[in-house]
Amino acid sequence: MMKPLKSRTSDVTPVFVSELIETLTRRGLALFGRRDARGEVAQARDLAALGELLLSRRGEASGVTLAETLLAAFAAASAAERLTFLLALADRFGPDPAAVQRAIAAVLDISETGALEKLHAASEPRRQALFRRLNLAPGGTTALLRMREDLLGHLSDHPRLKLVDDDFVHLFSSWFNRGFLALRRIDWTTSPNILERIIRYEAVHAIRDWDDLRNRLAPEDRRCYGFFHPQLVDEPLIFVEVALTRDIPPAVGPLLDLARTPIAAAEATTAVFYSISNTQRGLGSVSFGNFLIKQVVEDLKRELPNVKTSVTLSPVPGFASWLAGQRKAEVAWLDAATQAELGLVDEHGWHADAGKAERVRAVLLPIAVRYLLAAKTAGGRPVDPVARFHLGNGARLERLNFLGDVSAKGLKQSHGLMVNYLYALDEIEVNHEAFAEKGVIAAAPAVRQLAPADKSSRSTVPAP
Repeated sequence: MMKPLKSRTSDVTPVFVSELIETLTRRGLALFGRRDARGEVAQARDLAALGELLLSRRGEASGVTLAETLLAAFAAASAAERLTFLLALADRFGPDPAAVQRAIAAVLDISETGALEKLHAASEPRRQALFRRLNLAPGGTTALLRMREDLLGHLSDHPRLKLVDDDFVHLFSSWFNRGFLALRRIDWTTSPNILERIIRYEAVHAIRDWDDLRNRLAPEDRRCYGFFHPQLVDEPLIFVEVALTRDIPPAVGPLLDLARTPIAAAEATTAVFYSISNTQRGLGSVSFGNFLIKQVVEDLKRELPNVKTSVTLSPVPGFASWLAGQRKAEVAWLDAATQAELGLVDEHGWHADAGKAERVRAVLLPIAVRYLLAAKTAGGRPVDPVARFHLGNGARLERLNFLGDVSAKGLKQSHGLMVNYLYALDEIEVNHEAFAEKGVIAAAPAVRQLAPADKSSRSTVPAP
């Protein structure tokens, strides 16, 4: 029986390597998945050594088998072993310093042809080549997404892993660009595998059961669309749920009510995007949600010419925590009277008391406008992540909806506040450019009229 790989790359003997390659190419066995005499699976103890071996091979057959072996070993490894491998990617799989020095010397020697191209090739981290080879294994793309999810969990404690994460984002941005994605409608007749994932991944308004899902997919006035990638079968990367209505809704409860009466699609004038969910944490920072919304808006207009308005009904997930911080800091623009009224939101069931709710509304909406228009990260972008997303896509802040979501989650994250962002196709490009270049936030006049009288102060907080 072949001996397991030692704990250091230097301990891999030539005899062992020869035996390994011969076994992989001739029989295609997964070295570190073989069972020992006790029926237990022997695992690789040095994943980095296997990565070095993979980079050293030129044969396609042995390379694919080695890639599959490494990915299987990583998945089966302990948390500590996986972290050791991720740190090795940062420390041992960067650019080759000697090769970079030679390439720099060649650039300085202006007589050498192709020197800049050689410098570019030499400066590429070796882990990028490793990731590309791992991606050739069956299920390699999914495995690499899971590997990045693992890395993200360690990023705050090990800052040098940012180098590895940057390479993941660089490659994923190419592998998952819009040209590779297919927009597909998801309805009640869609594969059960996909429907189960919709239930599992819904991140905005939890789907309670199959009846709840059916209520969102089956009626004529409901739509759901997802982006799919050819390497992830039956796995939507992102999906959006849409309600067709006669007007812009101020609250999400009626849209999700199982007892509601559907309308004919031909009667609808408004498409409401009430939930957008990313399904792959490993694709964080790789944005394609903007393409999804724009394409769905265009497709709906072609399918239903009667639909003239496209809006979201969006949560405001950071508002309550931001306001709590402002109240605790006793900022100057929160006077004693306002602080006293805001104390009502700390009382259980305040939203169900009409008198208390009206007092909260009077002070909360101007503060919410301040939050959405003036509260910025250190980088000058809106604090609220949903606002950053839609404003960055060229939408306009159209309306604030007090008590738009009175679920436990809605009250906890935003004191029940919801927002409509309007997607007007003839304004999207202008709004996007103004926001991207100058940080200008497009907002309806009715929203700006709610702004507090003191517009000079800005709340700047660290980026979430």
